[in-house]
Amino acid sequence: MTLPVTGLAAAICALLLIYCAYATVKVRIASQIGFGDGDNPDLLAARRTHANLSEHAPIFLIMLGLLEMANAHHPTITIIAAIFLVGRVLHVIGMKQHHKGGSPRFRQIGVLTTWLTTIALALWIVYLFVTLHL
Repeated sequence: MTLPVTGLAAAICALLLIYCAYATVKVRIASQIGFGDGDNPDLLAARRTHANLSEHAPIFLIMLGLLEMANAHHPTITIIAAIFLVGRVLHVIGMKQHHKGGSPRFRQIGVLTTWLTTIALALWIVYLFVTLHL
């Protein structure tokens, strides 16, 4: 069984994660801080952007894979995955803008889409459990 939606979502998350890691290393080199954040707000923002993706993507991808393996409605999980990925990109952009004194709007949209899509998958799995196993 292949998991094309999960595979593509994981690949996009991996590329975004590498981008965030690169952005963090770039600030580390510029500020000559090898460990921690050295009370550098730029490094703190870069680290939190990277960490936030690292915290949210795994559980989303696990649930996406479980639903895909359960033959959940393919177009629906594809749309939910796309919304999650757009939200994660908006969060990265928004963190950079907000940290530099700009609007927090993209960051907020990114957080909201991450939460809502994760909740949607979690509730879908609970629904499948209740309806198929009770």
